[in-house]
Amino acid sequence: MPIAGSLTREAAIPAPARVSSLGPAALLEGLPDAAWMVELLSMRVTAINAQACSLLGRPRDELVGQPAQALAASPEDLAWWDAAAQGELNHLHSDTLVVTSGGMHIHVTRSIRAVFGVGTDGDTATHALVVLSDRSEAQRAEVQRESLLAELQATLEATADGILVTDLNGRVRAFNRRFAQLWSLPMSMLEQHDDAGVHDWMRRSVVDPDAYGQRLGALDQSSMVTASDRLNLHGGLVLERVTRPLFQSGRPQGRVWSYRDLTERLAAEERIEALSLSDLLTGLLNRRALAAAVVDAAAALQSGEQGFAILVLDLDRFRHINDSLGQATGDKVLQEVARRVQGCLRQLDVLARLGADQFVALIALSEVAAAESAARRILNVVAQPCNLEGTPFTMTCSIGVALAPSHGTSLDDLLRHAESAMRAVKLAGRANFRVYQARAEGDRRLQMKLDHAMRQALVSGRFRLHYQPQVSMTDGRIVGAEALLRWRDPELGEVSPASFIPVAEASGFIIAIGDWVLSQAVRQAVLWHQRGFSMPIAVNVSALQFQQANFVDRVASVLADSGLPPSLLELELTESILVHDADEALARLGALSRLGLQLAIDDFGTGYSSLSYLKRFPIGKLKIDRSFVKGLPGDGSDAGIVMAILQMAQAMKMKVVAEGVETEAQRHFLQSAGCDDFQGFLYAPALDSLSFEQRFQGASSPGPRLLAGAPRMRLVQG
Repeated sequence: MPIAGSLTREAAIPAPARVSSLGPAALLEGLPDAAWMVELLSMRVTAINAQACSLLGRPRDELVGQPAQALAASPEDLAWWDAAAQGELNHLHSDTLVVTSGGMHIHVTRSIRAVFGVGTDGDTATHALVVLSDRSEAQRAEVQRESLLAELQATLEATADGILVTDLNGRVRAFNRRFAQLWSLPMSMLEQHDDAGVHDWMRRSVVDPDAYGQRLGALDQSSMVTASDRLNLHGGLVLERVTRPLFQSGRPQGRVWSYRDLTERLAAEERIEALSLSDLLTGLLNRRALAAAVVDAAAALQSGEQGFAILVLDLDRFRHINDSLGQATGDKVLQEVARRVQGCLRQLDVLARLGADQFVALIALSEVAAAESAARRILNVVAQPCNLEGTPFTMTCSIGVALAPSHGTSLDDLLRHAESAMRAVKLAGRANFRVYQARAEGDRRLQMKLDHAMRQALVSGRFRLHYQPQVSMTDGRIVGAEALLRWRDPELGEVSPASFIPVAEASGFIIAIGDWVLSQAVRQAVLWHQRGFSMPIAVNVSALQFQQANFVDRVASVLADSGLPPSLLELELTESILVHDADEALARLGALSRLGLQLAIDDFGTGYSSLSYLKRFPIGKLKIDRSFVKGLPGDGSDAGIVMAILQMAQAMKMKVVAEGVETEAQRHFLQSAGCDDFQGFLYAPALDSLSFEQRFQGASSPGPRLLAGAPRMRLVQG
């Protein structure tokens, strides 16, 4: 069976010659390969060497005398001997098989040629020489090589990368189909080993052919180096190219090139990077991207460029939009705000969304005037009417402004200052802007210090209650007491409630404080009740405390645990509590009233006074705020307001208590107008519990008991 590329041993076989000087046996034994001689006349083996006997596995005496056809290995051999019998003595040389005595097939290279001059004058071909070269090892090596090549090709086809193997001269030695796909190479070009065409195709496929050629030249100069780079192909394909030297027996034989498609991965990385720098809802920059923009703007300051501004804008009452129209509509509102604000900024300005309904604008190359102008534009575009889901509405926003470098150059500092200014706008009524002022920062630091000190004071027992007597206008008897909170701090000294109560309300700590005040006041009321000093104690309730879901349960629990008759506890509520959520307030007030305690409205007339809620709610008492009492009796406005309150209360059968009564003239006016009770310095300031007991005992008999020489100076009462 022919095998392409097989080797021959022609050099070991004597050319047709006159060999009369040599005997056949000597001729054969001198050959390195298996051989035998056939006499052409008889067509039988006349001589055979030891190599042939070994190859065929048969002894010499068994082989000598055998017909030539008996040792034929293929139809080619038989045809040659048949032709030789007819006098046709052509040279036969090919690869074939021989069969041993054991039936094994051996691959050989076989040669048959005529031999002249054996036993004659040398002019006539008398014999034929058969020479066999054993190719078994070579054949096994070839089979193994083909197997290895098949395995290599299977491995190449199994990888996701495109693979190309070249020799040191750049000739293609192996490749896989993925390589052809990535480069859009015609398979015919590779299969036909068109090496020049392959390399030219690849050069023309890259975006920068010159750089591609320079890189190849550099690699040719350093064949031992493993290197990697990226190639940009026409059509947007990006390949990562890794090249490694190919060694055999320690010597470089070529190079293996692998090509990996990075196009999708790079696109995904770009998308991820874009997402990491942007807000998903609005597409604006996020905090990370804004921080980078601030760093760049701050760096520009070092080059002498103009400063910049940070504007923090927060939508006013956005929660109402979410609650009323739903979160989906709320998201559309945020997207619309982003579009509007972006549209009113310059191209060099930056807009980001930090979350919820808060946006931040970086106004580049900006001083105070430019920042204020940008803030006005934003206020104007945000306030334009909206109509979403068929519902028309108007939005507003509050803006705080911080300037760099005056208020800092880092994002954290600028945001902190701008947010401080924005909160000041919120407190002042919203829908405006304000530039940060350093004083506001000092106020915030003081508030933080107060907040921390308050929390420590509650834990350490530094709070205490004083009680201001409530006195009957008619006979001067003490008819009740208002519990007022006092605090003396080791570092801050005596701290006015006017200073720390607003801080407690802003931080939410007022809930814990209010709970403590309620417990302490009820405990004191129980002690006085047990000693015969039975009178209601009034406790102030903050709006935040009243709005807690468990407030009614807490009051009921305190009363039940203490055993205090509910009628001896009075809760003073502000008008803002009642108008915040009228239906919910009505339900809670009804529950409190059913407990048997008393309910009063504190500082009446300073809030959103309304006859409708007075009529609906179970309120038994009104307290006239000290601001209306101060001008009595000479101030006509104060006198008119007080008279109106008293007449309304009488019509609704409510009792009235006047606060802040300091003079006899004030008391007399109030008494004449029909006020029931009063409290103030005319009788006594807020007293500690022991002093209050002593005062109560001194006022136990009927008739006015105003303290002679009572102080008339104004003191902070809380």
